[in-house]
Amino acid sequence: MSGFIFCNKDGIIHKPSVINHAIKRIYEAYNAEEIIKAKRESRRPVLILHFSCHHIRHTFCTRFCENETNLKVLQSIMGHANIETTMDIYAEATDTKKMEAIKALEKNSDIF
Repeated sequence: MSGFIFCNKDGIIHKPSVINHAIKRIYEAYNAEEIIKAKRESRRPVLILHFSCHHIRHTFCTRFCENETNLKVLQSIMGHANIETTMDIYAEATDTKKMEAIKALEKNSDIF
């Protein structure tokens, strides 16, 4: 496997804890600066909430699920051993797509 986003200079994949630590350093530095800036500008700070590389993975999969109709492809890319795992976690995204499909069908009901 190749083409990973989070690799070190030697191409070795980082452990999630390393990525999470880097993400935390970034949003904590931003938040600290934003608090000072907001105070100076007499406004509420716009802070970045805690997130991790797992949140990034989940967001990717949700967006992919919204755009990919073949759930076996999604299962394979996410590395889920069972399709039930994919469906249990991302059923909400597929429910949204189902509603969109029904609405689109209603718009084109003159076809039938």
